[in-house]
Amino acid sequence: MKEIFERVSIRKFKDIQVEPEKVEAILRAAMAAPSAGNQQPWEFFVVTDKAAIKQLSEISPYAACAAGAPLVIVPCYRTEGLRWNETVHIDMACAVENMLLEITALGLGGVWLCAAPLEDRMTKAEAALHIPAGLRAFAVIPVGYPEDLHPQQNRFDPSRIHYFQTDSFIDTTT
Repeated sequence: MKEIFERVSIRKFKDIQVEPEKVEAILRAAMAAPSAGNQQPWEFFVVTDKAAIKQLSEISPYAACAAGAPLVIVPCYRTEGLRWNETVHIDMACAVENMLLEITALGLGGVWLCAAPLEDRMTKAEAALHIPAGLRAFAVIPVGYPEDLHPQQNRFDPSRIHYFQTDSFIDTTT
C-alpha cells in the first residue's frame, strides 16, 4: 500500500473545501479499523465552522495549524458500554491511522494533533464542540488540500529489528 510510504503530516492547506464524498470516504476508512472485541468505540465530529476550528486550533501550542484548515475531524470515544475500556486508545489510534492513509489516498493532507490522554487538551476540544458527556475527544485532525507536498523521510532502521528463530525443529511428542 503506497500510502503508508507517502503519508506525511500536512499543516498548511489551500483555501479549497473538501468534497462531502471525500469526507465520507475518510470516515468509512476510520470505521473500518480493527477494535478490541469489535467494540468500535468511535464517534466523529466533522467541523467546518470557522469559529469552532479557531477554538480547536487553540487546544495546545502545536494545534495552531488547524486554524488554516477548511475541515477538522475530531475523533471521540465513548466512555460507557464498552467491553474493553483499557484498549480504547489503541482502537482509536487504529481509526486515526486509517483516516490519515485515506486522506493521503484521496490527494488530501492532514495531521494528527494529540488530545488524549492530555486532560487539558481533551477538555478544550470538548468545550469547543459542546461534546456531550459520555464522549471524550481523542484527537484533532485538520484536513484539506495541501499547500505544498514533501516526501516522507525514510524511517526504516534495520538495527531495530530482532529475529528470534530456531535452527531446527525438535519433535517433543515422542
